[in-house]
Amino acid sequence: MTEPALRLRSATVDFGDVRALDGVELSVYPGELVAVTGHSGAGKTTLLSALAGIVRLTSGTATVQGVEVVDRDQSVGLGVAIVPQGNALSATLTAAENVLVPVLAAGTERSEAERRTAEALAAVGLADSRGHLVDALSGGQQQRVAVARGLALATPILLADEPTSELDHDNRELVLDLLISRAGAGAAVVMTTNDLEAASRADRVVALDDGRVITPAG
Repeated sequence: MTEPALRLRSATVDFGDVRALDGVELSVYPGELVAVTGHSGAGKTTLLSALAGIVRLTSGTATVQGVEVVDRDQSVGLGVAIVPQGNALSATLTAAENVLVPVLAAGTERSEAERRTAEALAAVGLADSRGHLVDALSGGQQQRVAVARGLALATPILLADEPTSELDHDNRELVLDLLISRAGAGAAVVMTTNDLEAASRADRVVALDDGRVITPAG
C-alpha cells in the first residue's frame, strides 16, 4: 500500500492558553487533493503550518515522506511548497521575479526555472502581466502569482492556504483546475478553504472545528 506523503498523528498546537489544534489525525496520499474546511479560527492555517514545519507541535508528530518534520528548512528539503494566505509576495519584484527567485533558490538551473516561471504564469492567465510590479496588480492577480509560484516549484507536495479567496468565479475555477491537475500528476495537495463549493471539487474534505477534526480524516 502506498505510504502517505503527509501525516499528522495526535497533533496538538498550543499558543499560550489557546489550543489551535487538538489531537488531529490526518493522512494525505500522493495523487490526492484534500480540502480542509472550517470557520475562521478553526485551525486550518495552523494545520498547514504544522505540515510545512512553520509551527512546531506541542505534542504529536508531523511527518513528510515518512520523516518527522521539525522546521521549515527540513520540509522544504522534503519537497513541500506552500501558497500562503495573503500571498507573501515581494512588492519590489515583478510578477515573474516573484515566481522565478524561489525556483532558482531551490537549485533549479536558470533556463529550466525561466521555463517553469513562464508556464506557471501563463497557466494562471498572467502571461501578459509578467513584467508588472506586484503593487500594480489587483488582489486577485497577486493571489494568482502566489499560486503560480507554488506550481513552478514543481514539488511533490503542495499546501495552499485559501488559494481562491481573492478570486472571481472564473479564476477560482482556473486555480482549482490547476490544483486538481497537480494532484493528477501525482502530487499530494492540501488546500484550506471556506468555500464549500470549491471544497466539493476535492477528492476528500476534512472539516475542522475548534482545532478538532469533525469528519473522517483518512
